[in-house]
Amino acid sequence: MKHHERRAYLRFFFMYFASVALLVLVAGFFYYRQMQSHLLKLQEFRLLEYARHIKMGGPPSEFGPDFRHRFVPAKGRHIDIQNFRRDGEYFVKLVPLRFGDRYLEVLVSTREYDCRIHRLLWEILGVEALLLLLFGLLSRRLARSAIRPLQESIELLDAFIKDLIHDLNTPLTAIRLNLTALKESAPQLADSRIMKRLLHSAETVSELHQNLTVLLEEKTFQSRPVDLCALLRELVEVQRPLCPEIQLELSCDRFVATVHPGAFRQILQNLLANACAYNRPGGRVRLRFEGRSLLIEDTGSGIEDPQRIFERSFSGQGGSGLGLDIVRRLARAMGIDVSAQRNEMGGSTFVLTMP
Repeated sequence: MKHHERRAYLRFFFMYFASVALLVLVAGFFYYRQMQSHLLKLQEFRLLEYARHIKMGGPPSEFGPDFRHRFVPAKGRHIDIQNFRRDGEYFVKLVPLRFGDRYLEVLVSTREYDCRIHRLLWEILGVEALLLLLFGLLSRRLARSAIRPLQESIELLDAFIKDLIHDLNTPLTAIRLNLTALKESAPQLADSRIMKRLLHSAETVSELHQNLTVLLEEKTFQSRPVDLCALLRELVEVQRPLCPEIQLELSCDRFVATVHPGAFRQILQNLLANACAYNRPGGRVRLRFEGRSLLIEDTGSGIEDPQRIFERSFSGQGGSGLGLDIVRRLARAMGIDVSAQRNEMGGSTFVLTMP
């Protein structure tokens, strides 16, 4: 599942699951409160039954040891007929007698009530947990069904782009070969502005072709442990002849990370090529590690807008704007965080933080 597909899937899943979970929890809360009120009413009814039994002269032993009673003087006070309260380990209710000088105070232990409330709470929690599990599975299935049209559209578009890139490979190779042959057969054109523009345009299209080819493999990326220092040394040696006026510095002995070698190579090629292309004459590019992060620093003119540098439509220094967008997408596919900022040398620093 690609990054944007995963994001859409998780967004739908959590929105649906959170909504259902909230309803389940609220329903469980109100059911608990309703049952709690019912059990309290039941205890009050039991006390009334016990009081009636005592007033009719029945033996207290018939109601068991949880019940107690006593007579308390009225002392001119009036009580609410609905009086019922909890006092420590007993429920208490005052019942008026025929003669107003005393009240009958009846008490029942809260042990049975506490036991039933505790059991009720665990039953509700168990049912809610089961419902949340079922709705979680349902949310997962619905989320997959919801993004299926998106996946099908993306797969159709990817297939079209793959065919297009494959068809472009032949004419692109022919253009490059013919330009090279023309340059060798007509040395007087080698240093002309037209030839340089043609060669630069052909290299730009070739680089874009290579970037898109790697990007379309995003869904089938197979990462493995790779020594990034060895890969960096190889790329630096390739880049030196292409920008002889730029000083390339690499501070790295060994750093192993789990990445897709081809995709990570393409990320480094893009960032290293940009660091050289947009540097000042006689400038410097430094590559080093800090913890789990790879830093690529240059002494160029710096980034105009670090927050938008990875947007597809942004081309602050005359580029197409696609290179850094592809860098970000390839990095996300491997779980790598990529960011950009200005550095103390006045240039740019790109930071790749490994997972």
